[in-house]
Amino acid sequence: MANTPKLSKTVTAANLAQLGEAKLAELLSEAAGGDPILKRRLRMELAAAISPADLALELDKRLDSLAESRARISWRKRPELIREAEMLRGLITGPLLEVDARLALDRIVSWFDLGGPLAARTKDPRGELQVMIEDALPDLARVANAAGPEIAAPVLADAVLTRATPWAGLVGRGVHDLDDGLVEALLDRLSPSAARGAKVSLLVRRLAARTGAVDVWLSTFAPEDLHRPAVAAEAARRLAEAGRAGEARATLEAGRTPPPSSNRKSWDGRSPEPEAPGDAFAEAEIAVLIAEGRTDEAAEAHWMLFERMLDPAVLNAIIAGLADFEDVVAVDRATAYARTYFDLTRALRFLMAWGALRD
Repeated sequence: MANTPKLSKTVTAANLAQLGEAKLAELLSEAAGGDPILKRRLRMELAAAISPADLALELDKRLDSLAESRARISWRKRPELIREAEMLRGLITGPLLEVDARLALDRIVSWFDLGGPLAARTKDPRGELQVMIEDALPDLARVANAAGPEIAAPVLADAVLTRATPWAGLVGRGVHDLDDGLVEALLDRLSPSAARGAKVSLLVRRLAARTGAVDVWLSTFAPEDLHRPAVAAEAARRLAEAGRAGEARATLEAGRTPPPSSNRKSWDGRSPEPEAPGDAFAEAEIAVLIAEGRTDEAAEAHWMLFERMLDPAVLNAIIAGLADFEDVVAVDRATAYARTYFDLTRALRFLMAWGALRD
């Protein structure tokens, strides 16, 4: 005879299971009488046991009710609201997603659409609703990936194009979690609409950066923007990495001069000072030199950049392009330079980060 587990008064799932199904059902029914959120949860769990369509219908009823309500929510009621919203998200990304990704995708989009209406009527000085939305972004990507590009791309693109203010940012912040195929499908749908506004344009830029679509990435900038050193440097670097050395050089040179048609004045009537090229511009110059096959000049420029920045990342980039044993010489050269660097704090920071504790 199997030994019966010893019953303990500690409230755990294992101990409660020993009470039996009938007793547990009685206790749950009693508890739900005084807890509307629990009662809704139980109703939805019962619906899930019937069919995905029944669960989707129950979710729609509650999501619509929350979206359409105009009742103000005090700071005392806010925890209950967040608890219920998290419960709804769990049902969408749990039992519903397991059986029907399309139904789950439509409901998770509706769940994120609650963000604006709830924020408008909830007293939330600590920003807990926004934190809840941000924490749910991986779930949005997970559901969209499960639905696949053919289903998810039209749904997400429609959300972005019809409700750009929240959705361009939501998709943009979660783009790194989306599958490659979905990112490409989204870019195909959104790139013709990049001129609709800054939010959509920025999202298209992020999608293009993820896929390596250089021409689409460039199209999200106005011509005068390519005369700004920071933008020109990034554009030149991307073109160089794509093997388009001539265009990369032309773009880099454009970043050294203001746009020909620039006649903007500052508040005192004077023309603003042109933006000075920075370290990103120097890094782009190195990438362009490499693309042009001027490796010796690129190596010298790399060392000049390291000597100016004293950055371990720059030294690592130098070492990555060296043959065996040359990296040892490069490290010795770098640490010797750091020992005589004019800025003691920066020198110590580099030597410690590099692990050259003896130096």
